[in-house]
Amino acid sequence: MTAPALAPLVALVVHARRVPSLEREAFAVRAAALAATDGAILVHTCHRVELYAWEPALLGASLPELPPGGERLTGEDAARHLFIVAAGLDSVVIGEDQILHQLRDCLSAHHDAHAVTADVCPAGGAAAAVGLALVGHPVDRDALDPALERLFQQALHVGRSAHAWRDGSPRSLADVALDRIARDLPTLEGTTVLVVGAGGMGRIAALAAARRGARVVVTNRTEERAAELAHDVGGTTVPFEAGEALPAFVGQIVAVGGPWPADPATIARVASAGGTVVDLSSPPAIPAHLQASLGDRFISVDDLARTPEAKPHERLRRRVDRLVGEVVAELETWAATRACVPAIRAIADHAETRRIAELERLLRRAPALDPDTRELVEQMSHRLVAGLLHAPLAALRSDVDGERDRLVRELFGL
Repeated sequence: MTAPALAPLVALVVHARRVPSLEREAFAVRAAALAATDGAILVHTCHRVELYAWEPALLGASLPELPPGGERLTGEDAARHLFIVAAGLDSVVIGEDQILHQLRDCLSAHHDAHAVTADVCPAGGAAAAVGLALVGHPVDRDALDPALERLFQQALHVGRSAHAWRDGSPRSLADVALDRIARDLPTLEGTTVLVVGAGGMGRIAALAAARRGARVVVTNRTEERAAELAHDVGGTTVPFEAGEALPAFVGQIVAVGGPWPADPATIARVASAGGTVVDLSSPPAIPAHLQASLGDRFISVDDLARTPEAKPHERLRRRVDRLVGEVVAELETWAATRACVPAIRAIADHAETRRIAELERLLRRAPALDPDTRELVEQMSHRLVAGLLHAPLAALRSDVDGERDRLVRELFGL
């Protein structure tokens, strides 16, 4: 009995529901070197770090050790997990679209010819350090193994289909953060929400707060970007180190890459302001001593991961489950038939060697043939070989259990 065709596929899954932020980031560093090869690819967002590997392409390299709470999936289970992730059904925010963009960016990172670096998860920006090497220096990107390429292309297909089936406006992580801020308030309308960071997630947070009628105040390392975002949401800005100028707020959303280097006066103002502070960065951007001062007013990205979210509509779940089952079966068939490629190549090489040898023997016995006749004989030899091999090669391409591969090798003496 042959082994399942997807048996070489491995997924190492580390999620904020079970593994704290610092341990996730440490695992991402360990996984980075392997993800720089063609045998593995890394998905790295603020809530998840997942390494997908095709073991034959690792050439004996070892997979990184999982932290406590991490999960190892293999074969169909690994593929099914990625497809569910792409559909947005394993996210903190069920049905959110960001993960689909992140997977697309992850695949693009492997396709890019230029080197990339990162050292933190920049609060859920489009790439969110997805698929990037976290070692602090440029890394050359190799081509991705065809099995992983196929896996991720199919994941994007599942994600796009699930997105098309959903009803209503998608929610984001920023909406969950605003829910926590508004939990003890009648409404956010007319209140002040401070957004720290003008990157991808900062923009999503500012737009979400503005839609709820809040007054948005933006601060960012680069004042120009803060001013641009504030203009887009009808808000205002304050300096990155505002100190006592920091306005009173009911909630603050921090979405920056790396620690928030706030000055002591700003930190003191945040601690005394009385509002909820939600840190969407991983690892946290808020310094530990400020977290301690805030007490239960501080909400980390890991805290949000443990927030119960609405479950997907049963009809959507059933449609996604059916699609995932179909795509997993298709991937299994593709992986099985891909195993016949060496046999096909061997038969073709064997036939071409014999064709050339016989053609040279004929031409030695008929040296007087003119060039046009030689060309006709050459073309005839190609057509003859192609015609004879068409049926066996077509049969090999549909070989899903390896039996035809074994027979062909015996029959052709390969």
